[in-house]
Amino acid sequence: MISDIKKNAEQKMNKTLETLKVDFGKIRTGRAHTGILDHVTVDYYGSPTLISQVANVTLIDARTIGVQPWEKNMIAAVEKAIRDADLGLNPATNGDLIRVPTPMLTEERRRDLIKVVRSESENAKVAIRNVRRDANEHLKKLLKDKEIGEDDERRGQDEVQKLTDHFVVEIDKSLQIKEIDLMAV
Repeated sequence: MISDIKKNAEQKMNKTLETLKVDFGKIRTGRAHTGILDHVTVDYYGSPTLISQVANVTLIDARTIGVQPWEKNMIAAVEKAIRDADLGLNPATNGDLIRVPTPMLTEERRRDLIKVVRSESENAKVAIRNVRRDANEHLKKLLKDKEIGEDDERRGQDEVQKLTDHFVVEIDKSLQIKEIDLMAV
């Protein structure tokens, strides 16, 4: 029973960490990468569709993303979707290829992005602590229902705390890596 609670808590904490890493991937640095456009949707015959499902998204160089729609009539819609996505990107069509240059980040914008990244990591830590609280409450309920003893409950809480500490350290490492990435010119 205690191992199930610990395993469930670990899975939830892992998901929180993965979500944080995905969110960090959406916060762009000065370099281009195709992940910037992952969540951008385009109107594809009346239904919102991810750009990656209607076009090839590639890196042309370190500062430019290339988007090549599979259908020529989608070029204008894809370009408009990228412009309207509020990513600070200004795509330019060159034949059947849409070039998306990523502008250099200013010092002020870098500092703003670091604040956003820190906020995201703090939210992830709160989520981890909520998982810990839920696991501890579950352990207390088992103790109250006399399904486990006090020693087992204490041991379970210690294991959940070690798990929590581990994931908080992982979040801090991810934050530190992202901050260094954002400050790199």
